[in-house]
Amino acid sequence: MSRHALPPPKKISTKLGRTGYVETDDHVPLVSMVVAFHTGSSQDPDGKDGLARLVCRMLRRGTKTLNAHQVEDAIDRLGAELAIDVAASNVTVHVQVIRRNLEPLTALLCDILGGPIFDNGEFEKLKRETAAELVELRDSDKSLAQIALRRTLFGTHTFGRGAAGRLSTVSAINRSDIESFYAKHFNRSNVTYGFSGDIDENEATRVANQVENALRGGEAIPSNITVPKVDGGRRLVFVDKPDRTQTQLILGRMGTSPHDADHIPLVLATAVFGGTFTSRMMREIRSKRGWSYGTSARLSIERARHAFTMGAFPAAADAAPCLNLMVALLEKLVADGITPRELSFIQKYMVRSHAFDIDTAQKRLHQSLEVDLLDLPADYHSGFVQRVKSSTLAEANEALKARIPPSDLVVIVVGTKSQIYDDILNAVPNLTSAEVVPFDRD
Repeated sequence: MSRHALPPPKKISTKLGRTGYVETDDHVPLVSMVVAFHTGSSQDPDGKDGLARLVCRMLRRGTKTLNAHQVEDAIDRLGAELAIDVAASNVTVHVQVIRRNLEPLTALLCDILGGPIFDNGEFEKLKRETAAELVELRDSDKSLAQIALRRTLFGTHTFGRGAAGRLSTVSAINRSDIESFYAKHFNRSNVTYGFSGDIDENEATRVANQVENALRGGEAIPSNITVPKVDGGRRLVFVDKPDRTQTQLILGRMGTSPHDADHIPLVLATAVFGGTFTSRMMREIRSKRGWSYGTSARLSIERARHAFTMGAFPAAADAAPCLNLMVALLEKLVADGITPRELSFIQKYMVRSHAFDIDTAQKRLHQSLEVDLLDLPADYHSGFVQRVKSSTLAEANEALKARIPPSDLVVIVVGTKSQIYDDILNAVPNLTSAEVVPFDRD
């Protein structure tokens, strides 16, 4: 069997018929577990962005049997790791522990997921911490650029809202919101399980049933994520931040869906453009001109069509010419396409590097969970290499023209308006609109 034809993780089913995946690898006595809930920040009510994330952070701040400090002490005592990630369409609880401590960790996880008390003092403390983190986020120019792109490109769509929320929305959340969201979304009908490492199907099924028994009953939550509808034209948003010697540039527009027939050809063309150290963007922006240490282009994947983005972070003095070049490079890419040589190179690169996407049990499990949670085509990962090999030059270049017309582009610049704004305006031909926003806006 070739290294690209590994069998998929085994499926298991709990007593209530919920799906689980198991990827056994007993070379190291470690067990990783994922409890994934089919909910996320897309389910935050209007005006209460950040609710799902607050609920998840409250889960480890006290249960019916342990207070917040005792929860953390128990995790440390078991030598375990526990993290909870919140995305638009899912919440994933990740735990890892040495094999001999699987039983006590499972009991602890059942307590955390099935018996949170949402202590009011801990809740108010968490709200203050979250507000401080949102203010601190303004120190990161990269984060400011990503937030501005998300809000500008997606607008009121759920993709336009961040999982962390805003100062105004977090302050509007109360304890009853936390309790209601948890009761509705964190139930045994709304979950998928994943196991990897030193664990077999029988034990994984037993552990999944333990977690399931700890959760309350309820109904599965259907996805509320729709296909975004975005405005056209070239729109500039300049995030004005004082005393910046360096800038953040992000250009974005709607990209692709894994269900598109031209998805993989577009992935290949995007990788040629900005996905490797020898890509066109790296060659022109970093190697030839030295304007930015890093630069790249990428396609994001979610349950619905998401974004194509390209970025760089030049010095303020180089921001305008760098931005102008980025637009020109994109226009040339779409107009002329990639070359046969570039396609051949990127196909070989992606086929060979795919081995590193499946070289651990945890990575292989992640692929199965991703298909489940993001509603990807069943063979999205298992058929990836073959689709890469079979994609043609015509398909790649047609995908660029169909999906990435550079006439529709959101341009985000984080910098100091008094220094470079006029030059930035002149750097982007045919702007439809231009807006300046303060870096500390809510």
